[in-house]
Amino acid sequence: MNVDELIDTARKMVADSKGLLAMDESNPTCNKRFAKLDIPQTIDFRRAYRELIITTPSLGEYISGVILYDETIRQQKQDGTSFIQVIIDAGIIPGIKVDIGATDMAGHSGEKITEGLDGLRDRLKEYLQMGARFAKWRAVIVLGDRIPSRGCIEANAHSLARYAALCQEVGLVPIVEPELLMDGENTLERCVEVTEEILRTVFNQLYTQRVMLEGMILKPNMVLSGLTCSKQASLDEVADATVNCLLRSVPAAVSGIAFLSGGQSGELASARLNAMNLRFKSRLPWALSFSFGRAIQQPALELWQGKEANVLAAQQALLHQAKCNWAARQGEYKSAIERIEA
Repeated sequence: MNVDELIDTARKMVADSKGLLAMDESNPTCNKRFAKLDIPQTIDFRRAYRELIITTPSLGEYISGVILYDETIRQQKQDGTSFIQVIIDAGIIPGIKVDIGATDMAGHSGEKITEGLDGLRDRLKEYLQMGARFAKWRAVIVLGDRIPSRGCIEANAHSLARYAALCQEVGLVPIVEPELLMDGENTLERCVEVTEEILRTVFNQLYTQRVMLEGMILKPNMVLSGLTCSKQASLDEVADATVNCLLRSVPAAVSGIAFLSGGQSGELASARLNAMNLRFKSRLPWALSFSFGRAIQQPALELWQGKEANVLAAQQALLHQAKCNWAARQGEYKSAIERIEA
C-alpha cells in the first residue's frame, strides 16, 4: 500500500468542484433501461452507449472519475482504443465496481447482503493492472417496518470494511457505499436516525479493519423523506438533516463524500446537493460531491435511442447534467441553469 498515492487519488476524486459519473450498471440493469426505450439489448449497443459517454467532449472539466463495470473496463472504441486509455486521456480517473450484487440475507426476511468478497484480492489486482485507480462496493439496506435489523447493518458494514481494506492493500481507493433505500413511507426524522446508525457502524468496522480514512471516499444516501411519505422535506430541510447527520457520524479524516442519487431526478439531486453546499460548504471538514448514475445519464440515454445520428445531442445533454452538478458543488446550481438555458 502506497499511502501517499492513495491519499492523492482520493483527493483528486473530489477536487476542483468535480464529481464522479457512475456508469457501472450491470448488464441486466443496462438492458432493462434499453428495453424501455426500444434499444436492442446487445453487447454492441452497450459498448456504443458507453463509448458515447466517455468520448463526450470536455467531460473531464466537470467529472473527476468514472465508475466502470467488468464488461466496460475491457471494452474498446470502434477504432480499437481501450476505454481505459480514452478515460485517462480525458483527464478522468478510471474506477471499477467490484461487488457482485445484493442477495436475500439468510434469517432476515426482507433484508439484503452484498456478496463478492471471495476472490476479491485477485480481482482487485487485475483491475489495478488494467488501469483502475479506485473501486466501489454498494451495500443495499432496506428501510421498513422493524428493519433494518442490527444483524443486517453489522453484516453489510463488515463486508464494506473488508472490501475497503483489500482495496487499500493493492493500491486502490475504496468508495464505501452504504445505501439506505428511500422507497417507503419513512419520515425525514426516521431516515436521520437510521442513516446515522448505519454510518456509525460502518466507521466502527472501518477502524476495526484498519482502513486508512484519508484514502477512501464515502458514498452515502442523502437524508430524505420516503418516496411515499405524505410529508416531503424541503430543500433546506434535506440539507440541514443530511449535513448534521454526517457531522455526527463521519470522521473529519475522510477525504470526501460523494452522494448517490438513489433514484432522484437529475434536477432534484442537483438542487439538494446545491442547498448543502450553499448553506454549509465553508464549515465542513470534507468536500460534498456527487457520484450520480441515472441522474446524469438519463437525458442522454433518452435522446440517443441507440441511433448514431443522435450521439452529439446525447453528449450535449450528458455534459449539461455534469456541469449542473459541478455548479451545485459550488452552491451555484440555479444561476448556472439560467445561464446555460438562456
